[in-house]
Amino acid sequence: MSGHSKWHSIKHKKGAADAKRGKLFTRIIKELTVAARAGGGDPDMNPRLRTVIADAKAANMPADNIKRAIRRGTDADTGVNYDEIIYEGYGPGGVALFLEVLTDNRNRAVGEIRHTLTKHGGNLGSANSVAWMFDKRGYVLVDRAAAEEESLMTAAIEAGADDFLDEDDSWEIISSPEAFDAVAEAVRALGVEPTVAHVAMLPQNQVSLEGKPAQQMLKLLSALDDLDDIRHVWSNADISEQEIEASLT
Repeated sequence: MSGHSKWHSIKHKKGAADAKRGKLFTRIIKELTVAARAGGGDPDMNPRLRTVIADAKAANMPADNIKRAIRRGTDADTGVNYDEIIYEGYGPGGVALFLEVLTDNRNRAVGEIRHTLTKHGGNLGSANSVAWMFDKRGYVLVDRAAAEEESLMTAAIEAGADDFLDEDDSWEIISSPEAFDAVAEAVRALGVEPTVAHVAMLPQNQVSLEGKPAQQMLKLLSALDDLDDIRHVWSNADISEQEIEASLT
């Protein structure tokens, strides 16, 4: 999973810049709206909404913004509908890409994604072209300095986690999708806010990239992540810490 956690570290580092541009808040507002529309506006009865609210608070989103987004989701007369769509494709070096999209305009979303992939050495694939390379899993990433290993591991395993992994400066906690909410809540009950917490598409195997293909892939991931309609980008690319650091300078 190392490539997965490293890319999320990059996203975490650039999160402050995203928030300043309003992109992070825009995405969270969409997530809040869709979660509330799908499962109701009470977070105690809606685990998906509860998770997104935690993300919103971690991003320092004002409480009024959160409440408005939830009301927007529960109000049938708002006239705003978001479609949840999956796109699949390939990046530099033939690595697989699994894209989760949340959009109010399908044509805009696919056009922007296709343009971004082509610009950075990738291409859009057909349905199910790469989905078989990924497994749907609960995924929680915790900064190593934020929690004591034994207490975190015990809480996670007791809540239903399948794996607890040591990945550089983070702890990775993997579970079934069904156990994800319980695991994430067990972590937060320790007073620890995860760096990342969501149901993820994790690669079964990884493709190692170095040099120019690695840098192209990092630019592609960043460009995709900057698209407003993108929820999550999953890839089986394994890129070294040195390549990642070079991309950040």
